[in-house]
Formats: sequence, structure tokens, C-alpha cells
Amino acid sequence: MEMFFYGFMQRAFQASFLISLIAPILGLFLILRRQSLMADTLSHVSLAGVALGMLIGINPTWTNILVVIVVAVLLEVLRQIYHTYSEISIAILMSAGMAVALVLMGISDGGATLSMTQFLFGSIVTINEQQIWMLLFLMIIIVALYIIFRKPMYILTFDEDTAFTAGLPIRTMSILFNILTGITIAIIMPIVGALLVSAIIILPAAISLRLSKSFNGVILIGIVIALIGMLSGLVTSYELGTPPGATITLILMLVFAITTLVKRILRYTSI
Repeated sequence: MEMFFYGFMQRAFQASFLISLIAPILGLFLILRRQSLMADTLSHVSLAGVALGMLIGINPTWTNILVVIVVAVLLEVLRQIYHTYSEISIAILMSAGMAVALVLMGISDGGATLSMTQFLFGSIVTINEQQIWMLLFLMIIIVALYIIFRKPMYILTFDEDTAFTAGLPIRTMSILFNILTGITIAIIMPIVGALLVSAIIILPAAISLRLSKSFNGVILIGIVIALIGMLSGLVTSYELGTPPGATITLILMLVFAITTLVKRILRYTSI
């Protein structure tokens, strides 16, 4: 197919493959920690980082990473302050991030506002070699950390009190996990868009949770599902001229619907 001869499509497929290896790991922990909306918050706040970069003339990816790191730390601080009502921190920072992004867009020129649409909805032509290397480096770090710290994170995810009693640095671990999630969102935003990046991270793990009972099984199946959604989404997006993030999300939603339907049919037939 001719799409594979274009450099921007080659980079988009490379990025999709790397994202598929990252998303199920982060997504599973976010779901189990009841923090699915945290990814959505960081994706909305990251728009402030993009707008800041465009306003001061710096690569938006770097200002985006800086902003999400700060917000990731604030999320954990607010979560500790409002321990019983942890969702308050999400609401506060999501609103603040969107407000800052809109203000920065308002005082910048029209060209910056136009460029923001690429980050809102995703654009395969914005992927460059630097982002591919950043994704590769990030993937290696996340996979290595998962292999090394799987058991401590497992304890922290299911019971923070037990993790604290066992001497684990629960606040540091939570902050580092938030930062990794934020950096991942900042890097993959250009291909899937800020509005749907959280869905790309959460959906593969959510689907695979219905197909496997083991921790590693969920991640492995999630990687396969993410690959199916990302690669077929890119092909469909290229052929139909639709936004890649939206197309990938719809395909993942279709996979979710099919798996749910099949499981219900199998349940009824086994009765």
C-alpha cells in the first residue's frame, strides 16, 4: 500500500507500536487504582503546556512535559489533602488547566490557536523522529520499571495501608507513577489528540480485563488489543481522512462491544 512509502506514516506506525506497549501497563494500574479520570485530567491540563510553548516560542512537547510533571505532583498532594474525596483534586486541576490553556490561547495569535487543533484532535503528520526516540526511551523505562517493581506496585495498587506498613514509600511511588503517566500523555498527544488520549490508554486494559484473570495476562492481551486498535485505526484514518485519535477510539470501542457481546452469549449458552 502506498501509505507505507510516506515517511510520516512510517513514523506514525512506529509510534503506534510503541504506544501499544505502554498503554496497557499504565491503563491497568490507573483502572485498579480508581484513577481512570486522572489520565483525562492530565490530557486536558497538557493543553496549557502546549499553549505555553506556542506563546513563548518553545517546542510545545517540552513545555507540555514540564506542565504535566508539576500537575502530576499537585494531583498527589491534593489527593492526600482530600483523602476521603480524592476526586476533588481531579475536578480542581482539570478546570484550572483548561482555564489556563484558554487564557494563553486568547493572548496568542491566530496561528497558535490554529496549531492547537492538531493537539486537540491529533495529526499523524506531526510525528517526528525526536518524538519516536522519546517514545522508545519512555517505553523502555516503563517496561523495565514494571518488571522490576511489579510486586511493590501491586501491593500499593490494592492496599496502600499494607504498602505503608511494609515500608514502601507510597507517596513517592504514587508521584512517580503520576509523572510517568503525564509524560506519556504529553508525548503521545500529537498522534491521538488531547481529547481522546485517555481513552487510548484506558480502553485496551479495560477490554483485556474482561478476557483474562491474571495480571500479566491482562497486560499481554491489552497489548494485542492496543495493536489492533492503533494500527487499524491509522489505516482507516488514512483511507477515510478522519482524525486518527477518534478513529482509533471508535475501533477500540467496537472491540469492547464485540467482546462484551461474545461473553454474554457464551454465558447464556453455558447455562
